[in-house]
Amino acid sequence: DAERFARVDGEAKRSGRSVASVIREAIDFRFPDDGDRRRMAAAETLLSSSETPESGSLEGPAELKELYEQSLVRKYEAT
Repeated sequence: DAERFARVDGEAKRSGRSVASVIREAIDFRFPDDGDRRRMAAAETLLSSSETPESGSLEGPAELKELYEQSLVRKYEAT
């Protein structure tokens, strides 16, 4: 309907994208495929690991990489 189109058109103009692009994004958000679900789960895991009691608040990718490497070493040594 006209009201929905106006909202989509407004977002398209605000973000500098096409109406079709905004509609595709809305569809992907509402109906994610398995790849999207895996990416979302990975992103949630990454974000939740950036502030933990043992790591504190991370400053950037280098610190996260170091924690990841330490985790891999611990897993390797446990086997």
